Amino acid sequence: QLRMDIQRLELHHEKLAAQIKERHGVFLVDVIEVFKKRPMPTQEELERITTIEKTIKNMGSINLTAIEEYDEVKTRYDFLTSQRDDLDKAVVSLRQAINQINRTSRKRFKESFEAVNEMFQKVYPRLFRGGEARLELCDSDDLLECGVDIIAQPPGKKLQNVGLLSGGEKALTAAALVFAIFLIKPTPFCVMDEVDAPLDDANVGRFNEMLKEISKISQFIVITHNKQTMSFTDRLYGITMEEPGMSKVVSVDLDAV
Repeated sequence: QLRMDIQRLELHHEKLAAQIKERHGVFLVDVIEVFKKRPMPTQEELERITTIEKTIKNMGSINLTAIEEYDEVKTRYDFLTSQRDDLDKAVVSLRQAINQINRTSRKRFKESFEAVNEMFQKVYPRLFRGGEARLELCDSDDLLECGVDIIAQPPGKKLQNVGLLSGGEKALTAAALVFAIFLIKPTPFCVMDEVDAPLDDANVGRFNEMLKEISKISQFIVITHNKQTMSFTDRLYGITMEEPGMSKVVSVDLDAV
């Protein structure tokens, strides 16, 4: 019986030693002498041990791949942080570029507006044989967002917004503005579609004279049914239908006539 008890105790001893080794990482035989010399734990220490054991238990099992996962997450975090920093720098650079573009745009718009307005005030009286007109900014505080009002005064009428003029006056005022822009900065060519349709004969004549003058610096393609305008052109292109359903292009070089 004693042998059996001794064997049972030895097995229990080995089991305890294995548990201590697994749990605390030490061999029982190496620390048993030191443990014997230590006083018994107090009630406060026992409660502290119980609390720590519960905390460890609540933490769950140990994640053996935590270090590898941390390295992967940190690598990803560093990459995203670098990307974010690059984006922040790009945003700052873009904002600086936008501010520079806006400053340049405001300056150039103001210069162009003043030049066109000055030329418009000269061209308008020539087309109307009198009167006056000017351009006004709707909001001078924000040049990039404001609109432009056309204020015109044909001969014998009061100064008013172009929207209150007759159809012919509107057309001639718009033509004056286009001509003013072309005199400041001409383009290679310009297409005008039935611009002279609402004009009377006198206004058509002045319109064509101005058109002939500006055609020296830019090419104009004018779509018209007005005979007087046709007589001022250098070359005519027309569509005729000699036979039903068959269109034919006819051209006449007036300079060679």
